[in-house]
Amino acid sequence: MENILSLQNVTKSYKNFTLDNLSFHVPRGMIFGMIGENGAGKTTTIQSILDIIKTDSGKIEIFGKDHCKDAKEIKQKLGVVMDGLNQNPFLKCSDLDKIMKKIYLNWDSQCFFSYLEKFKLPRDKKIKELSKGMNVKLNFAAALSYHPQLLLLDEATSGLDPVMRDDILEILQEFVTDEQNSVLMSTHITSDLDKIADYILFLHQGKLLFVKSRDAIESYGVLHCTEDFFRALSPEDYDAFLKEEFSYKVLVPDRYAMKTHFDGLLLDRATIEDIMLFYVKGVRTCQD
Repeated sequence: MENILSLQNVTKSYKNFTLDNLSFHVPRGMIFGMIGENGAGKTTTIQSILDIIKTDSGKIEIFGKDHCKDAKEIKQKLGVVMDGLNQNPFLKCSDLDKIMKKIYLNWDSQCFFSYLEKFKLPRDKKIKELSKGMNVKLNFAAALSYHPQLLLLDEATSGLDPVMRDDILEILQEFVTDEQNSVLMSTHITSDLDKIADYILFLHQGKLLFVKSRDAIESYGVLHCTEDFFRALSPEDYDAFLKEEFSYKVLVPDRYAMKTHFDGLLLDRATIEDIMLFYVKGVRTCQD
């Protein structure tokens, strides 16, 4: 399977933080969700990919090309939506069409105005008069209207209401249906990733904890048990645990196998948020 994005041993050091030897690959046709607490390195990763910040070492390739040397060619096929990144506030929404068609060879005016209509964005309203949510929708309209092959999203849906977020998620799923396009999506709204992500990439304190497929994520469960039952478990049966006052909560990677071996367990399906909380706040077995 061809990779649309590859990072190999990427490192970037600051005074109090290091993105440490990060390597992962995004194949074509996939939605990758990137999770991690504040300061984990998600934005640093995306800014490194975009060459907004210079890395100390490592290699980044987009469409099989060097992200620095071939930046001009790459940006023609790379869509970006970032929280807080807005267009010129004194322009009208419709003015973006005149500007973008001079920048992007594949700019599609019909597609852009179709998105304005779909997102209920007034053509003649100045950008400075738009709400945060409307600005986000305008950024998506612009990013999608030159038919990019890779979308980089950094907290891009944080200003949207649940209905519009759901609309955006549907658009992202449509975006990858031809198996040529991909999405790398960093977000704190992990419920969005529960719905659409093919893979989850988990960063913690600048290090990659894991990259897991949707099937692997959906197999996780949260076991509620007594201390005696927990002590009888093998460390190979779980990834992490949280000790409560009178019981234990245990993150198990294969809840189906656990149910097969033990009847009558209180075992819930784990969400991406559950997994993140266990890995950050729980005691881990360090199997990864």
